[in-house]
Amino acid sequence: MKQTHKNIRPLFVSLSVLLFLSLTGCWSSHEIEEQSLGIGMAFDKAKQSSLEKKLNEQGEYSKRNLITATYQLITPQVASSTTKQAGPQQKSYDNVSQTGDSILQMTRELSLITEQPLTAHHMKVIVISEKLAKSHGLEQLLDLNFRDNDFRPSCIVLISNGRASNTLETKKAGEIPAFRLVGIVENTFRTSRILPPMSLIKIESKLNSESSFLLQNVLSVKGEVKFAGAAVIKGKTHKMTGTLNEEELEGVTWITGKGKGGVVKSFDKETGQQIVYEIESMKSTIIPRVEGDSISFDVNIESVGRLSENWVVPGDTFKNEFLKKAEKSSEKEVKRLVGNVLEKMQKEYKADVAGFGNRLRIEHPKVWNKVKKDWDQTFSETPINYDVKITINDYGTSGGSKK
Repeated sequence: MKQTHKNIRPLFVSLSVLLFLSLTGCWSSHEIEEQSLGIGMAFDKAKQSSLEKKLNEQGEYSKRNLITATYQLITPQVASSTTKQAGPQQKSYDNVSQTGDSILQMTRELSLITEQPLTAHHMKVIVISEKLAKSHGLEQLLDLNFRDNDFRPSCIVLISNGRASNTLETKKAGEIPAFRLVGIVENTFRTSRILPPMSLIKIESKLNSESSFLLQNVLSVKGEVKFAGAAVIKGKTHKMTGTLNEEELEGVTWITGKGKGGVVKSFDKETGQQIVYEIESMKSTIIPRVEGDSISFDVNIESVGRLSENWVVPGDTFKNEFLKKAEKSSEKEVKRLVGNVLEKMQKEYKADVAGFGNRLRIEHPKVWNKVKKDWDQTFSETPINYDVKITINDYGTSGGSKK
């Protein structure tokens, strides 16, 4: 046995040396100094800049001016110059726009105006203007992003109320707009008016199933942005059909139970003063009811939280009687939010963007197979009952836990 080990050892060493010598590194690698890292994209209705018009005067290729794509890039040169010469006007990014009718062709057009090729592996966010989302289906606008494995499936998609390219601008030195947008998405634990992130892979799934859904809407004014409401994407057309305002989006969050935080501001019935309930947890159960050909839903919403602000005087938070009144006041406000958004979903847009159809599919698959082809229409005529139960278990440092 010892002799065998002695014979194997030299052979093992020789093979290791040969393998080491055969390592030549990554043959397809590119130096970081030669890359332009794409971190954000914006799609707008075609609008050529004066610079783009002048550059295309001499040799424009055959195209239709349908879409203007804006690419937010980070290059080593930009990053290093920002670090060394930080000033009030210094940018940490570079935005480049191209106009045409093919997203891929516009992307390759960048090779004619910059020496660094675009690398999309780090793409964080895609913003689509409202006007474009209403005139073109998302499966067309995002087809390249779905097909090209350079784009991560986790890249999020937003809708812009104005020019999408404006959301990729900022006046704050050192701030990178694409990262700012992604950072705001992560604030769901602070407010119920931000949707859970909608990534490329989630959107592709929704489009394939022809399900209606929501995309977070973002506003931009003079370099500042705000998440405000959501765009309603119709399942059949894959186009934007309308918007939900901030309160209506809040109502959807309560129906789905996907909120991680936020506040409910209500008003005391007797004094008219405000009571602010802070959400610690939220849960919603959507129960489909099927009786013959009749479909209905019960929505049971529960939340536990704290009384964070109380303007009612006198309002003794140590008394169970007052806390019960505060709970009822908050429940009434949540019911108002839910009722208003259900009215808009069913009567105005006729679009199920809260997952009622998905619950029916899971619990009654045979029924779902009968109605899924025209589900949005069926949903618009379906009775929905809802109940809200709020429990205040804390009222801050002004007192102890409720007994």
